[in-house]
Amino acid sequence: MKKLILSLFAALMFCGQAQAAGGGVAWDKFPTERANDMAALQNGAKLFANYCLNCHAAAFMRYNRLRDIGLTEDQISANLIFTGTKVGDTMQTALSPKDAKAWFGAQPPDLTLIARSRSAAGQGSGADYLYTYLRTYYRDETKATGWNNLAFPNVGMPHVLWELQGQQRAIYADEKDPHDAAKTLHVFKGFEAITPGTMSTAEYNHAVADLVAFLHWMSEPNRADRVRLGVWVLIFLSIFTVIAWRLNAAFWKDIK
Repeated sequence: MKKLILSLFAALMFCGQAQAAGGGVAWDKFPTERANDMAALQNGAKLFANYCLNCHAAAFMRYNRLRDIGLTEDQISANLIFTGTKVGDTMQTALSPKDAKAWFGAQPPDLTLIARSRSAAGQGSGADYLYTYLRTYYRDETKATGWNNLAFPNVGMPHVLWELQGQQRAIYADEKDPHDAAKTLHVFKGFEAITPGTMSTAEYNHAVADLVAFLHWMSEPNRADRVRLGVWVLIFLSIFTVIAWRLNAAFWKDIK
């Protein structure tokens, strides 16, 4: 339980710091229909195993739980496990804390609960943030990794999906502050492609949506069952309320 609390705290801090660093950048809306699409979840699991598990763990999710998104244990073992890990084990990373500290300055956060983090001030959900974050990397040679991020400026994590998306640079322009003519604002105008990736822009956006859908599902695998059960509970309570109301009227009808 202590580890679970620490994992959630790390996820909240990760997104909270990104929001603070981002200076209020508008987050794109995550396509929520992907969250219930089995094919999208399966593709997201593949992307997670290939690109995220190298550095990030999901220590509170077992591989065999992926049966809930339509994968068999044979498929999980053959396509998502690349070490001697058993299908019943949790999704751990081989990156040691010592190496993580040396390479990145800190240990990458556990991602089991990252999508449950939510921004302040109604900016959007954790899924909205992740969807924006993974699509707004750009080249910045002033950074140690060579990368920066619009949603999380000065991010320490390099762009692990760059081969899929390609490389882009951020275009900024200096404009006068409409509230203070003496000030000049450095305003983001858009991205300019440097080199293409193996995917088109639309394909990459779909891939990121699938990955975020998987992270969203992983943060609460029972969510769909909970919502479905909640609907039936509300229906039962509504019917029971009507029955109780009529029984009460019947018990008291002869009392004046």
